[in-house]
Amino acid sequence: MNIVTFPDSQRPRWPSPIVALGNFDGLHRGHLQLVEQVRRRAGERGGTAAALIFDPHPPRVLRPDKAPPLLMTLDQKLEAFQRAGLQGVAIVRFTPELSQWEPEAFVETVLIDWLKVSEVWAGANFLFGRDRAGTFTLLRTLGEDRGFRAQQIEPVRFKDFVISSTRIRHLLGEGRVDEAGALLGHHYFIDGTVVHGDGRGRQLGFPTANLETANELVPPRGIYTTIATVGGVHHPSVTSIGIRPTFGEGPLTIETHLLDGPADLYGASLRLSFVSRLRDERRFDDVEALKAAITADCAQARDVLQRLSI
Repeated sequence: MNIVTFPDSQRPRWPSPIVALGNFDGLHRGHLQLVEQVRRRAGERGGTAAALIFDPHPPRVLRPDKAPPLLMTLDQKLEAFQRAGLQGVAIVRFTPELSQWEPEAFVETVLIDWLKVSEVWAGANFLFGRDRAGTFTLLRTLGEDRGFRAQQIEPVRFKDFVISSTRIRHLLGEGRVDEAGALLGHHYFIDGTVVHGDGRGRQLGFPTANLETANELVPPRGIYTTIATVGGVHHPSVTSIGIRPTFGEGPLTIETHLLDGPADLYGASLRLSFVSRLRDERRFDDVEALKAAITADCAQARDVLQRLSI
């Protein structure tokens, strides 16, 4: 997959680019329908299936105090695009100066002069340009004048509501990781590095991998059924996110116990996928009560994962 950036890269030599426009945070099931349309059209026209995204996320520049935590890092998004079968990704560096461009200037400079698009696809709520004044209607009109087609995909629904990154963030913020996964089309995951902890889990008989992550959105405090992936190997696991109140409140940690046995993971890259929430974090009267609860958590997680054939 070819990755280019505006304004840093020279014009990409993509034949007949068919481009999906948007931010695509989470690359959820609605986004994937848009990507699939782009891939289909590129196949029909012998063109290049690509996406155009903005980095940093525009709210970080326009209203940083209200910018939401992101579902993905940029690297995770690029990985997801490649997995979805795109041939190219154009990253537009979003700056205060670019935010002041009129919609027509963005179309002329980026879509026409730089990418030379032959067709663009956008979701129903895609807005662009200064004060978000650029609508799909304007995009289609400009395309008719300048020789490219603009197509729109209708919102994708799950049950009785529209799938959106905002709704997924809300579900994750409430710990409803299974519902968020249903909208994403996969388990929500975070990536990180296993770092040294204080060894308390090992002392209890449940050694844990302590994860340090760059992901912004971590589910709230609680105990979760998870899948830990290291080196392409999936490990059934239980994860505690919290402050370990039984031992006195400490800093927030992400600790994962592998159900298929101990492993020396220090320094390893680990992907942690959240399957279901088991319970809230709580304080226990003594260590034995805590160990009994962890044993029950592990049994429940095994049951959940067995039904998933993990």
